[in-house]
Amino acid sequence: MMTPLCYTGCALDRAAQRRSDDAWLAERLCDPESRFVPLWQDRNLIVPGDAPSAVSVAGAELPPGACSEQQAVFLGLENGGRAWFSVDLSEHAKGDLTILGDGAKFISLRRVGPLMDHAAGSLLAYTLGICFWHRRHRFCGVCGAPTENRHGGHLRVCTRAECGAEHFPRTDPAVIMLVTRSGAEGDACLLGRQARWPKGMMSTLAGFVEPGESLEETVVREVEEESGIRVVNVRYMGSQPWPFPSSLMLGFRAEAPPGAVLDFDADELDDARWFTRAEIRDPQSVGLIMPGADSIARRLIETWVDEGE
Repeated sequence: MMTPLCYTGCALDRAAQRRSDDAWLAERLCDPESRFVPLWQDRNLIVPGDAPSAVSVAGAELPPGACSEQQAVFLGLENGGRAWFSVDLSEHAKGDLTILGDGAKFISLRRVGPLMDHAAGSLLAYTLGICFWHRRHRFCGVCGAPTENRHGGHLRVCTRAECGAEHFPRTDPAVIMLVTRSGAEGDACLLGRQARWPKGMMSTLAGFVEPGESLEETVVREVEEESGIRVVNVRYMGSQPWPFPSSLMLGFRAEAPPGAVLDFDADELDDARWFTRAEIRDPQSVGLIMPGADSIARRLIETWVDEGE
């Protein structure tokens, strides 16, 4: 298993038992001690720098109505006491927001995530993911009627009495895998690239889990579809929330059998090739741009490289 990854380790107690207590939630929304984590157009409020910090605010600092039960989402409790909420301010003009002080800016979490304390980064990822889900579920997927916020933002219910469908937050499971091979010429790992990526950037293979499919079956299928290789010895390594916008990345290692021939699908990948540990340690020598330092892809690669020390 891998050591903790970016966007994991949120310190809040999610306190799920409190989500259905409407009276308690209403009190916490009005409590001056409660803290709100603002989001604006998929950007978190952050003070940038060498060690970026997440910004939270009191309810009184937010625009009128932002702390309502239909706008705020209950995130959890800090040490069993102070309540924390997320609030999406995307419908407000940025210039009208008075919370932009002391160097704070709305910034994409991907820009600063690797530099942040893991607990803070996880809190912002939590906010980003839950707010995205709310924006995508304002209307019922069954009948099309508007939905309303319930259970502190962890449930949306169709307002049409004849329907009343309940919609819970969803995360899309995706496998991400480092394929390796052994051979007389030395060990190597397989990386591929999509055409839309910057020139030279390559990463591990990945794909979404399909209905009726186990995670291990997804790994085998995706690798074969993208590279033409049917892998063996699929092993789970760890997982990472990836709210960009709504995935959970499930990391695996898999092995290419002896003599496996690389035959990548040009519709899936722009390029794919094997890299030795020496090439990964000196990526500039082969024109390689590694995946982001905040990603589980990067950790899978670095873990494999470290095994060769």
